[in-house]
Amino acid sequence: MDTLGRALLAMGVLLILLGGAFLAASKLGWTRLPGDVVWQKGNFTFYAPLGLMIVVSVLLTIAVNLFSRR
Repeated sequence: MDTLGRALLAMGVLLILLGGAFLAASKLGWTRLPGDVVWQKGNFTFYAPLGLMIVVSVLLTIAVNLFSRR
């Protein structure tokens, strides 16, 4: 259970840091990354954050590879 607790604590800290980074980025005017798709038609807006998904995928891949090596 000790490793589960540490993993949950690490994920919580990571989420706090990620949330702070998003807040700081929005204050700087970075609301969208290159590659994000926004399609508006009348009352309907479709937003697909493809750029963000790629960045998060790369960061999570690096984190998992670093933590899985012991």
